[in-house]
Amino acid sequence: MSAHPFGLAWQAIFLINAPIGLAAFLGGLLFLTDSRAEHAQRLDIGGVILLSLTLGLLVYPLIEGRESGWPIWIITMLLASPLMLAAFVRFEVRLSARGGDPLVALHLLRNSDFVIGLVMALAFYMLSSFYLTFAVYLQSGLHQSPLAAGLATLPFATGFFVSSLVSSLVMQWLGARTLTLGFALQVIGFGVVMLSVSGTLPQSLEFGLICGGLGFGTVMPSVIKAVIGSIDPRHAGLASGMMISTFQIGAALGVAVIGGVFYSLLGPHPQADDYAHAFTIAIGCNVALLALGGWLSLWLPREPAA
Repeated sequence: MSAHPFGLAWQAIFLINAPIGLAAFLGGLLFLTDSRAEHAQRLDIGGVILLSLTLGLLVYPLIEGRESGWPIWIITMLLASPLMLAAFVRFEVRLSARGGDPLVALHLLRNSDFVIGLVMALAFYMLSSFYLTFAVYLQSGLHQSPLAAGLATLPFATGFFVSSLVSSLVMQWLGARTLTLGFALQVIGFGVVMLSVSGTLPQSLEFGLICGGLGFGTVMPSVIKAVIGSIDPRHAGLASGMMISTFQIGAALGVAVIGGVFYSLLGPHPQADDYAHAFTIAIGCNVALLALGGWLSLWLPREPAA
């Protein structure tokens, strides 16, 4: 940020959410009707604490481990993460057996289509690392200004916007295969970005970003609709909540894991070529995950959405 509103630096970017949130709040008051469940659910405080500890023990070491030189306490946190996950699962099972309201409805995991959808969503949202690595590559590697780096992402945003408007129509036509199409567009688009940065396909960066944006906008509105379709409507709220939580976990893991790969490859004194190499490998990791998501989407039911 060069304007520094209210004396803030990069933190001012979050102010853009204020008018959007206010508009959404007013729209909710005007257009959304009130609905209440017949039996109000209680907040699973124990589940919230255990799941938060699980994610904290996993994500924090992945983010800070490289910078701190992987001390023993960081390794201990990583080793404790699966143990805390096991404690969380056991707590949720016991809570369900007592007739309580668990944070995660584990019985939904018996549905293979839903599990495939969760893994697909996790792989899809690890693309969050792209925004970090691309910005660092442009500003630190190519020495572009923050404004120029932001404008460089416009082709991706344009593709995202356009495909979001038509994805529902495509979903009616292709059903769950809309996801396959979206993942394929992302694999092609970010593959072209990777080849452009590496110098194999020069002058093709904008095309790759547009194609990647088209794929992202195709998958984003369709993934929940396609996956939740395999769930009993009575549990749609629980299932969608688990899907949204998976998105957030995938975003955190994407920044932590793929971002860690990116910074590890830069070395102590990176040059422009080092930034290009690190970004190429990092986006290659994203392409591999998107290809996995596309392959998983082929296992979803073929029936078109109603």
